[in-house]
Amino acid sequence: MLETPWDFETEDGDKLKEECGVMAVYGHPEAANLAYLGLYAQQHRGQESAGISVSNGREIYTHKSMGLVSDIFTPEVLGQLPGNMAIGHTRYSTSGDTALKNAQPFSVACNKGHIAVAHNGNITNAKELREELEADGSIFQASSDTEVILHLVARSRERTLAGALREALLQLEGAFSLVFLANDTLIIARDPHGFRPLAMGQMELSGNKIAYLFASETCAFDLVNATYMNDVEPGEMVIVGPDGMTREHYAPVRDQAHCVFEHVYFSRPDSIVFGRPVIDSRERMGRRLAQEFPVDADVVVPVPDSGVAAAIGYSSESGIPFRQALIRNHYVGRTFIEPSQAIRDFGVKLKLNPVRSLLEGKRVILVDDSLVRGTTSRKIVRMVRLAGAREVHLRISCPPTRSPCFYGVDTPTKRELIAANNTVEEIRKFVEADSLGYLSLSGLSESVRDEKRDFCYACYTGNYPTHLVNIEELMREKEVRG
Repeated sequence: MLETPWDFETEDGDKLKEECGVMAVYGHPEAANLAYLGLYAQQHRGQESAGISVSNGREIYTHKSMGLVSDIFTPEVLGQLPGNMAIGHTRYSTSGDTALKNAQPFSVACNKGHIAVAHNGNITNAKELREELEADGSIFQASSDTEVILHLVARSRERTLAGALREALLQLEGAFSLVFLANDTLIIARDPHGFRPLAMGQMELSGNKIAYLFASETCAFDLVNATYMNDVEPGEMVIVGPDGMTREHYAPVRDQAHCVFEHVYFSRPDSIVFGRPVIDSRERMGRRLAQEFPVDADVVVPVPDSGVAAAIGYSSESGIPFRQALIRNHYVGRTFIEPSQAIRDFGVKLKLNPVRSLLEGKRVILVDDSLVRGTTSRKIVRMVRLAGAREVHLRISCPPTRSPCFYGVDTPTKRELIAANNTVEEIRKFVEADSLGYLSLSGLSESVRDEKRDFCYACYTGNYPTHLVNIEELMREKEVRG
């Protein structure tokens, strides 16, 4: 696993992982540069590969590679991507192998012209669709579910790309936020449940012209001084072309199922996701956590960086001082020399260092956003104790993660999810904390202001919002990958 600017991960994989981030630009003379900056701002959503496709109105050019956005898109590379339209993608694999063949955007020439696509999410019926397509003679180059969408579009008898895409989308189940690029048109679409976020923004250019931007998170707009307008609605298709912008609903409205883990952990705290400021949700989670699980202590300490906002909320509500007593090294590379077994917990120590003067002799409330396998949490608790803490009370700003996700989150298998197989007291003993408290489901719902029940909580409840036609096989695939 790789370190990102906004979370804490170790080789033990004690965090959930998000699949990817997307970016799209229409009508800007430096579309490739804007796409690059938008992907750079969303690097936390995936670090395995990145790619950009651009169009000059006649041809589509694509460059993609394994690695980080800043390493792939040098000024020389960006200079060879001409055009005023672009789509971009940064990937963490949840479907398909980790390989260049699965890097996006995917690009193909077919009877609808030259098209490219990038996708955030997970198609739950991709295997069935792929088998049907292969039986009809389709040949796949990659193992990602995104390629299925391209084949459905290419096979459609609809004459226009928009019509073919509309027909393809109606065959898909699961989560998808899609950006499509044709020679002179950009098409954006989101699944009817709205699992994954997709925001729309604009930039004013000279001559009263407008450039349109789309991204998984609004932090991408902030970097390029674009204005956030609204979200692409669930079940909506947005077409931007020479004749302007059109918005239509290609599918009937379904029960909304926004991924609540976007607010718990995935998204950057400075983003607006599903129409709500992420940092506000996280501070409210911390406040509610302090109400549900108070403890007499001396300091509130976040596990950086994703636990900071909740720790601020906990401190504010409880009146216990907030202290950044765990300092994170932001410059850990993708790989490092593994020491011998004699150097215990090296991976955690490489990324976090305790401030002994703030911890010694103190009763510490340690706040983190989630606890998945428990291995990393145990190492951090041990580290805080070794730094002199008298007590360590672990507080988690979401409910216990008990079920796998099939909508674009790379959760471990159920047998690896510590909360699926152990009581809270058993988990407390495993992580070696003096006490352990998880935010309640109702507390999480209240924190994200889910009055309309628009969020998906399947990873906590096991109640999936869609019909999973191949649930047993999906479970087995996760077991194999695990």
